[in-house]
Amino acid sequence: MSLKLTPHQMIELLGGVKKVSKKFNISVQAVYKWQKENEIPAEKLMMLAALIEKESYGLVTRKDMFPNHWSWIWPELLLKNNT
Repeated sequence: MSLKLTPHQMIELLGGVKKVSKKFNISVQAVYKWQKENEIPAEKLMMLAALIEKESYGLVTRKDMFPNHWSWIWPELLLKNNT
């Protein structure tokens, strides 16, 4: 399954701007900027994806969010497929 989430949707899934800013120890304004510009810095995006997978108890996976690139970003997930 392929699932394209917007930055706004990702932030809301994790509890909103304030909670995300606390999780990443960054300003609320920085998270609002992600929403406004509809773009999250790559390193933060990868961390958000992993958090969404964890907090959704696997209902939304990194593989779902990055169907074409998950194995390059998280090669350790390949091992989970083989076990």
